[in-house]
Amino acid sequence: MAIRRQDSLGYQIGLLSRLFDRALESELAMYKVLPGQFPALVMLYQNDGLTQADLCQRINVEQPTMANTLNRMERDGLVQRVGDPDDKRRSLIYLTDRAMAFKDDLIERARQVPGQALAGLDSADQDKLFHIIGKMINNLRIDKD
Repeated sequence: MAIRRQDSLGYQIGLLSRLFDRALESELAMYKVLPGQFPALVMLYQNDGLTQADLCQRINVEQPTMANTLNRMERDGLVQRVGDPDDKRRSLIYLTDRAMAFKDDLIERARQVPGQALAGLDSADQDKLFHIIGKMINNLRIDKD
């Protein structure tokens, strides 16, 4: 029996994720920030000077993925690594002046994407959607706190 894509939860979530990333990429293009870099920027905007491990935990990504993301962000002048004075084995990640200069504009542009995705849903539908997504995330979370 063939599975229709419109009936496949995995397909629908994957498609939504890809479309969301493309829309976010379009909004952030003028800053040369990629969708995969955006969560790290947001975390550092909230608390500059985190370690790579802190970022991995807060964003829920693996160390190799974060290492590649930070290498690219450093190359692109978004972050800089500074040795941790309390532990020479690790570095603290700080935003550069360049990344700080477009913080407010970047956040505002990124907020356009969820608004676009949620267009036509009233607040009750949005609340229900977030409740359901939260339950699904919790169901699949390996480290069920």
